[in-house]
Amino acid sequence: MHYSSGNYEAFAHPRKPEGVDQKSAYIVGGGLAGLSAAVFLIRDGQMAGDKIHILEELKVNGGSLDGTERPDVGYVTRGGREMENHFECLWDMYRSIPSLEVPGASYLDEYYWLDKDDPNTSNCRMIEKRGNEVPTDGQYTLGKSSQELMKLIMTPEEKLGNQTIEDFFSDDFFKSNFWTYWATMFAFEKWHSLAEMRRYMMRFIHHIDGLPDFSALKFNKYNQYTSMVMPLLKYLEDHGVDFQLGTQVQNVEVDTSNGKKVAKKIDMTVDGEAKSIELTKDDLVFVTNGSITESSTYGDQNTSAEKTDAPGGSWKLWENLAAQSDDFGHPGVFYKNLPKKSWFISATATIKNTELDPYIERLTKRSLHDHKVNTGGIITITDSNWMMSFAVHRQPHFKSQKENETIVWIYGLYSDVEGNYIHKKIEDCSGQEIAKELLYHLGVPESEIDRLSSEDSMNTVPVYMPFITSYFMPRVKGDRPDVIPAGSENLAFIGNFAESPTRDTVFTTEYSVRTSMEAVYSLLNVERAVPEVFNSTYDIRYLLRAMYYMNDKKGILEADLPIPKLVAKVGLNKIKGTWVEQLMKEQHLM
Repeated sequence: MHYSSGNYEAFAHPRKPEGVDQKSAYIVGGGLAGLSAAVFLIRDGQMAGDKIHILEELKVNGGSLDGTERPDVGYVTRGGREMENHFECLWDMYRSIPSLEVPGASYLDEYYWLDKDDPNTSNCRMIEKRGNEVPTDGQYTLGKSSQELMKLIMTPEEKLGNQTIEDFFSDDFFKSNFWTYWATMFAFEKWHSLAEMRRYMMRFIHHIDGLPDFSALKFNKYNQYTSMVMPLLKYLEDHGVDFQLGTQVQNVEVDTSNGKKVAKKIDMTVDGEAKSIELTKDDLVFVTNGSITESSTYGDQNTSAEKTDAPGGSWKLWENLAAQSDDFGHPGVFYKNLPKKSWFISATATIKNTELDPYIERLTKRSLHDHKVNTGGIITITDSNWMMSFAVHRQPHFKSQKENETIVWIYGLYSDVEGNYIHKKIEDCSGQEIAKELLYHLGVPESEIDRLSSEDSMNTVPVYMPFITSYFMPRVKGDRPDVIPAGSENLAFIGNFAESPTRDTVFTTEYSVRTSMEAVYSLLNVERAVPEVFNSTYDIRYLLRAMYYMNDKKGILEADLPIPKLVAKVGLNKIKGTWVEQLMKEQHLM
């Protein structure tokens, strides 16, 4: 398994791997990582679909890519994944998945055309004081804190250890718009991994100008189960893949003798009945270890979601694997003892009363019902005690929605503080109470909040997710198992709790697909390269551009840089008439 950039290997079709006809695959987890692994086994590994078995503990595939109408409760999406043009592995896969919406097109074609016709942007990113735009919205307001970001980028990851973000940055940094944009967009909190924040900065530096207005992002037409999971399921079903739902894998027994690792047996329960699968070296096992949406609980309009910290099946499986070898990681680092203030709650509101539309449309400056981009991403309420954000994606978000209905996704980054209007923690609130807090911050008159948050006007469903930010907990090398653990002959780990050899970032659809591609290509020795992570961090043009935007569009002499002005002037004189001067002018630094 190796990496490449460019289109030479990207457009090549690998030859059939030796011995693949004698092999089978068992994939633990039917989320995006598991489904992707099955696609790569078929497309690039040329394994017969009926030799591929997906073992999923729930009664539905899709993992965290969800979107459903819960009977007698209402529409629910636990979250949504933000995507961009340089998710190289994701788009490599979806170019081969037929669209369910556009005859003769791939899903990538469908997605690309949608974005061309209706490109994503946000007309309002932050509000305060009951529905008023923050005056500095669009600016980073970093000042001298920009120097701290530069210092972080220049520090090698191995020197950061398990430091938190709060360990590194000054108090002034956390007062900047940059931190508000960053924290609420990616769900970073002060106690999260500094190393992961650095990875994000380096991974997405080409989008430095697109963070405030979300022009960096692209979204699906519908919820992500309908848009992204259903086409994958159809492709895999058409190839005869075996889906085993209601199947909880409790352990994979691994022979770790002689410096090798060979998966020998899968222990599981199927609808509560204990079963096992004996394995040979020709049986490849792909394990999705851990889950951020495991153990989710649901409330409703009148009831809060039950709080829990009980680990579900995917965490217990990882613990059982980790007990067999230190090379299989340390799951407790990620799911145990999460801070009480962490994000745990999201909610989905279905607005049925169009009286509420103007409160959102005055921020988006768009019609909610023209089937196009609305908020373009989240709008963050900066003076919300909960640090509440909300998003309205293209409507309808579900195909079964009524024409005048609007789906709003809501989340609060802080769980253990009382709201501004509802004097309760968000985790203790019913759906209607969360809706009341939102309407208050949107500027709805207090005399109208009870009526307009009632079930006749909007139905709101809260979800409690005890491990939703587990990806970001501080970690060191070895806490996540390598995609292919040392000495493994038939066992791989996939998903966001596996350690890719690359510098890619977790909490993304790309990471799920990348680890699956790496796993399949390694175990089958597929003669095709995995696409490199986009190399913007090594491109001087992007670095210069980032300097310009991080300093709120100031040139070298106006920006708060850690060099004396006199030295800067002398340096600028030295590069006059050179290619470096040309580059700096192109990026507006001169």
